[in-house]
Amino acid sequence: MKKLTSLLMLSLTAAALVAGCGKNEPAAQSAAAPAAPAAPAKIVIGLDDNFPPMGFRNDKNELVGFDIDLAKEAAKRLGIEVEFKPIDWSAKEAELNGKRVDALWNGLTITEERRKNIGFTSAYMENHQIIVVPANSTVKAKADLAGKVVGIQDGSSAVDAVQKDPVAGSFKELKKFGDNVTALMDLTTGRLDAVVLDEVVGRYYTAKKPGEYVVLDEHFGTEEYGVGTRKDDTALLAKLQKAMDDMKADGSAARISTEWFGKDIIK
Repeated sequence: MKKLTSLLMLSLTAAALVAGCGKNEPAAQSAAAPAAPAAPAKIVIGLDDNFPPMGFRNDKNELVGFDIDLAKEAAKRLGIEVEFKPIDWSAKEAELNGKRVDALWNGLTITEERRKNIGFTSAYMENHQIIVVPANSTVKAKADLAGKVVGIQDGSSAVDAVQKDPVAGSFKELKKFGDNVTALMDLTTGRLDAVVLDEVVGRYYTAKKPGEYVVLDEHFGTEEYGVGTRKDDTALLAKLQKAMDDMKADGSAARISTEWFGKDIIK
């Protein structure tokens, strides 16, 4: 009997200790939130390598440009390697979503149609689709393009901008080119009457050949440039956005802009 009593007391004591621990022990910690994905060791940026001054090849066949310098600065801040890959710009979304490139950073216009397939940073530059004609042209306004052959880069936002304008229906032909440089060459030789292209490119080329071209006062609309990633690559998009925000805040983006354009045109 004494032995049973002792066992009973031991059991009660153990139960009390367990109960006491249950009251004082803090609740089990919930699983820690997953850490934010680390930046990749390397990103591949797709670009049109014949799009000065945003991205192009210099006399040494090196890839240079305003957007390239911005991208290099962002990559340095993120501590990652960056590779620039020339692509067919008209197939840019296929290149991006096929994971052959990780980002598009080369005067990429933000449009609602593109937002369906591309994740965009906030805009960093404003642009217009300008009309360039030879200096001796009789074309002085958009209405004068009726019956004319107009050149444009295939796959560029200029195509949508022009086709939305009623004047496009009066063109003799809207001729598409692989790049703006070739279109401007055809303008010089008289095979085109006008070229519609991004202002940053048009101004760059017309400034290099003063007296050869005229930029009309009218244009085909205002647009904004942003950096594009795959829609599901939100981690990379957030990191690029942070880098761009910091570059704007500390004046680095303004410095790069001034080096290429002679003034700060960062939005």
